[in-house]
Amino acid sequence: MSEKTLQHRIDGPDDAPVLVLGASLGTTWHMWDRQIPELTRHWRVIRFDLPGHGGSPAHAASSIAELADRLVATLDLLGVERFGYAGCNIGGAIGLQLALTRPHRVTSLALVSSSSRYGTADAWRQRGVVIRTNGLDPIARTSPEHWFTAGFAGAQPAIVEWAVQMVRTTDPGCYIAACEALASYDVRSSLSRVGVPTLVVVGSEDQVTPTSDARSLVAGIPDASLALVPGTSHLAPVEQPSAVTELLIRHFTTAWHDKPGPAGQPALGAAAPKAQIAPPPPPPPAAPPAAIESGLTKQEPVRGGTYEAGIKVRREVLGDAHVDRAEAAADDFTGDFQDFITRYAWGETWTRPGLDRRTRSIITLTALVARGHQEELALHTRAALRNGLTPTEIKEVLMHTAVYCGVPAANSAFSVAQRVIKEETTPEG
Repeated sequence: MSEKTLQHRIDGPDDAPVLVLGASLGTTWHMWDRQIPELTRHWRVIRFDLPGHGGSPAHAASSIAELADRLVATLDLLGVERFGYAGCNIGGAIGLQLALTRPHRVTSLALVSSSSRYGTADAWRQRGVVIRTNGLDPIARTSPEHWFTAGFAGAQPAIVEWAVQMVRTTDPGCYIAACEALASYDVRSSLSRVGVPTLVVVGSEDQVTPTSDARSLVAGIPDASLALVPGTSHLAPVEQPSAVTELLIRHFTTAWHDKPGPAGQPALGAAAPKAQIAPPPPPPPAAPPAAIESGLTKQEPVRGGTYEAGIKVRREVLGDAHVDRAEAAADDFTGDFQDFITRYAWGETWTRPGLDRRTRSIITLTALVARGHQEELALHTRAALRNGLTPTEIKEVLMHTAVYCGVPAANSAFSVAQRVIKEETTPEG
């Protein structure tokens, strides 16, 4: 299988309209198994696995855009031009990407347990640090409590074990790459450009992509409706398969009727769903023009291309929380210095193509040990973990500095690094 395509499975009649199903992070196409018998009565259903998930080859993808490109390449190989799309979690992100970049190919969209922005970039990169250190087992063990309600998990131990094993058998490198893709994913400002009928489905008990995320999607997408599935958590197609199936049938039947593809597919009858469908909420109020103008006036004189490149890398390496604190603390006395750091250290040095970020982290750690800058050493130990160094590799860097920078300096550095590594790599729960 080519690195540019995705492992897939096809069910249903060859001459039926196509419906593509995208799975959640850490799952396989089997999460849609209980929808297939009904969906294939009406559609040719194509399911795909993310890289390194299930039996899919471990060709990691670094962005949602790249995953969408691989799906399109797969559909091109199958001769599929137009299709409906339903996706859960990261599968929903891929669907939104397709609706924004290939609007001529997507006939209609269903976003299940999805968001325009999944948590924070810091949280996703922190998860990558934990996986590099501990493997996927801690993530696997805690997945059921995030995916299912407690009542469902207690009544369905076999499904809980199936969920744990799906995560355990995922390729760690591909899972980390997916975390990086979600860290940089943010389409909040683009939702108004989604031009296809969209159904947003969310479980009432979902804490991963809560109902507030779903309502934000509906508020931002012009032709969208909200379906709330009662008593359900994040993996709604598994926990409430009948309700989700009925919602999908109703939505895609109506969407194809309202906006037929080239072949003019007719509408198909479907029963009314049991889930609650709510009208779109009103859009949020716009910010006062004076506030927007004030912000632009303050930033524009000092922020150009070098600054924008620098702030992007600075946030990716050090984390949003640190950068936000630094910028919030800046005043008339320190503001120029913060801009200087962003433009020259991050915008001109860390962005140079000659070295990768891992290597730059090793150099930075060594320099900070040599100069005894322990506060910065703590900051850049965290950055090194985010840039892909393992605790073992950081230990070897510090061992090397003991020879060239002195044992006392390395001794202090080990104390700082040990504390940071313990904080950053201890799994939650």
